[in-house]
Amino acid sequence: MSVTSVVGLQWGDEAKGKIVDFLTDSHEVVVRYQGGNNAGHTVKFDGETYKLSLLPTGILRPGVKAVIGNGLVVNPDALLKEMKSLTDRGIRVDGGNLLVSDRAHVILPYHIVEDAIFEKRSGNHAIGTTGRGIGTCYRDKAGRTHAIRIGDLYHRETFRAKLDEIVAFKNLTLRALDPAIEPLDADTIYSNYLDYADKLRSHVVDTTAWLHRSLKEKKNILFEGAQGSLLDVDHGTFPYVTSSNSSAAGIHSGSGVPQRAVTRMIGVVKAYTTRVGGGPFPTELHNEIGQHIRDVGHEYGTVTGRPRRCGWFDAVATAYGARVCGVDEIAVMLLDVLAQLDEVCVCEAYDIRGERTTDFPSHVEDLEVAKPVLRKIPGWKQDITHARKLSDLPAGARRYVDTICELLGVPAKFISIGPDREQTILL
Repeated sequence: MSVTSVVGLQWGDEAKGKIVDFLTDSHEVVVRYQGGNNAGHTVKFDGETYKLSLLPTGILRPGVKAVIGNGLVVNPDALLKEMKSLTDRGIRVDGGNLLVSDRAHVILPYHIVEDAIFEKRSGNHAIGTTGRGIGTCYRDKAGRTHAIRIGDLYHRETFRAKLDEIVAFKNLTLRALDPAIEPLDADTIYSNYLDYADKLRSHVVDTTAWLHRSLKEKKNILFEGAQGSLLDVDHGTFPYVTSSNSSAAGIHSGSGVPQRAVTRMIGVVKAYTTRVGGGPFPTELHNEIGQHIRDVGHEYGTVTGRPRRCGWFDAVATAYGARVCGVDEIAVMLLDVLAQLDEVCVCEAYDIRGERTTDFPSHVEDLEVAKPVLRKIPGWKQDITHARKLSDLPAGARRYVDTICELLGVPAKFISIGPDREQTILL
């Protein structure tokens, strides 16, 4: 039995979808365990490109069960639209291959309104959310009183009573924050969400119990992380993080499967660094090299289309992600994007107020003043997209990968040199 986890070690967007898709052939179950429709994976499959948000990548593979775990927050309307987008393209999505946890929490219209108001009122200190109500739904989950789970939608009387109380409270607080806000209507929300519940009924189960039966039956399970470890609400660059445990720490809480059941932990790293939204970024490049990386790497959000901030590979931050997640190996992605540069750099340490360190700071105030100590490596100035084994790579590219592995203290098992499946070197 193989229980494998694929987790991003940076600020997300590490091209995890390709590695998950690559591994799906040898797994029978693929599980998402955190996040919401603020995350996205772009996957090339059978010559087609798919942009997935809530749905696990395994949904594209016949014979694979895709599981949306209890750790997610689910916008039912967004989920149903994403399901339809696949069925319209001939991909099977039904109760036989997609399971949704009855414990997952539900994003409601007021969460999206709250998200927008809070970001607007934060001004220069705005986190840079996707505006989809993810964080505000997680806030209600932690607060408990105003939380609604998917399973609640099937207990109509309880759902209605809770909704009436919550909407009255939300209208009161939202109008206090912005008197121009139109009040929310509990009747409309109730009717719409009962409709969503009916359409999702065949998918909704106790996924924790189902996954434990799968473990007992020795099925091969693949956990698919969303976003990246540096966005983890506990271990990331707080407060510029997501609202869930996007590191490997989220596997148990977001699925009910014990962490010790995972037999292989794969960390995915981009060959450079990107991040979206606010927050400090020591290796960010505000020049033509940063724009070159953005253009060649098509660094625009899968879900939002927002341009990503780009910079050199940050081994201090990424090694921290690797330690937090306890990875056994790494996949180095998008190495081909750097092929045209005369010189490439890796941040091997920070200078923080005159002191050199390889420890990742706990507080953004220290990260904001961190100056990257860069190790310079000559570029290879050569197309590498046709390489199929390590010896096909030019010496500069091999040296670059070796440097990353040395600084992270973890071996590379995959090197991606293009978007297609065959453009992957296995080590």
